[in-house]
Amino acid sequence: MSQASHHVVVVGAGFGGLEFTRALAGAPVRITMIDKRNHHLFQPLLYQVATTALATSEVAWPIRHLLRKRKDVTTLLANVTGVDRAGKRVLLDDGSAVAYDTLVLATGARHAYFGHDEWEPFAPGLKTLEDATTIRRRILLAFEQAERETDPAKRQALLTVAIVGGGPTGVELAGTIVELAHDTLRGEFRNIDTRQTRVVLIEAGDRILANFAPKLSDYASKALERLGVTVELGRAVTRCDAEGVVFGDKQLAARTILWAAGVAASPAAEWLGAKADRAGRVLVEPDLSVPGSPEIFVIGDAALVLRPDGRPVPGVAPSAKQEGRHVAATIKAKLGGDTAARPFRYKHAGDLATIGKRAAAIDFGWIKLTGWLAWWLWGIAHIYFLIGFRNRLAVSLSWLWIYATGQRSARLITQGDDDKT
Repeated sequence: MSQASHHVVVVGAGFGGLEFTRALAGAPVRITMIDKRNHHLFQPLLYQVATTALATSEVAWPIRHLLRKRKDVTTLLANVTGVDRAGKRVLLDDGSAVAYDTLVLATGARHAYFGHDEWEPFAPGLKTLEDATTIRRRILLAFEQAERETDPAKRQALLTVAIVGGGPTGVELAGTIVELAHDTLRGEFRNIDTRQTRVVLIEAGDRILANFAPKLSDYASKALERLGVTVELGRAVTRCDAEGVVFGDKQLAARTILWAAGVAASPAAEWLGAKADRAGRVLVEPDLSVPGSPEIFVIGDAALVLRPDGRPVPGVAPSAKQEGRHVAATIKAKLGGDTAARPFRYKHAGDLATIGKRAAAIDFGWIKLTGWLAWWLWGIAHIYFLIGFRNRLAVSLSWLWIYATGQRSARLITQGDDDKT
C-alpha cells in the first residue's frame, strides 16, 4: 500500500480528534472524521449555556465548517457501534463500515453514577449541548413552578438546587446558579423572592477542587459561601429521586439535582476488546497505541495515560490536544520510515476554575492566583481558545454585560420530553 492511499479514520471531533486532524495536515494520507454530532463543542464553557449566560451557538461550531478548507478530510455524521480489529473496519449503526489503515479513537467520556444509573433521570450531567439545554430548562421551570406553588415546603424544594460533585464543573455551576437567582431574576417574579433560592454543593471528599492546592480549595469554599452556596463535605450521595437527595445522614428536598461527580469513558474499550481501568479507559501503550494493534490509537478521556510518577494524565482539554498532536507526529514519522518509539510526555498547563463573575482560582504550580485577577485571566484564557473572531467577540460582550448588569440573555425555556420537574 502506498503512502498516498493511506487512510486514517478519526472517531470523535472533540478537542483531541480535531487537534489531531489539524496536526496531520500535509501528511500523504486521506482522513475520514466520524462523529455522531455535527458540531465541535467547547466543553469548558458548557456550564454557561446551562446557566443562561451563553447561547449554544457561542460554544459549538459545525465540524464541516471547521474542516471546509481541508480537501484531504471527509466528514461523516454517523454513530459508531464497534471496531473490527482483524478486518480493520469501523462499524456503524446502519450496518455499514469504514475501512482504515490507521484508526484514532477520540470518543471522550460520559456520565458515571457509580452503579446507580437509575439516578440519571433525576440528576442530569453536563457533557453535551442537549445536557446543557435540559439543565437550563429544569432550572428555569423550577422558578416558574415555584411562582405558582402555594405550599411553603414544596415551594422551597422548587427553590433548592443540589449539585453533586465538587470539581471545577460543580463549583462553576454552583457559583453561576446562585448569581442567576440572586441577581438576574431578582424582581421578575411576584409571588416568590428568588433570593431565597438555596444552592447546595455536595462533595464526598474532604475538600472541593481536589486537584488544586489545598489553600485554593479553601479559598473556593469560602468564596462560594460568600455568594450564598452551602458547601457539604465528607458525605457521599446515597439516593437521588424526584424528591431530592440523601447524603450521609441528611435528606435534602430539592426538585433540581445536577450531577458533576463522576465520568466514565466512552465504549471504546468495549469496541476494541481491550483492557481498561474501572472507568472504562483503554490501557494504552506509552505512544498511545492499543496493545497488539500499533495502527490503533486512543486519546483524550477514552484513554488511561500514565505520567512518569504513575499518576494518570487528567481528562482536560489541554491533555487531549497534546495527545492529538503527539499521535499526528507519530503517524507522520512512521509514514516517513521512522519507526522509533515515541512515548508521550504530558506537560501540565495548570488548573482553572471560576467562582461566580468576580472570583476564580488558578493553579499553575509555580504560581497560584485567586480573586479578581484570577477571574480575568480565566476569562482571557477561555476567550483565546474559542474558535473564530465572531465567537470571541460575542462571548466577551456577553461576559462584560453580565459583569456590569448581572443580566443573562439566554433565558429561553425550550420544551422537552423531560419537563417533569
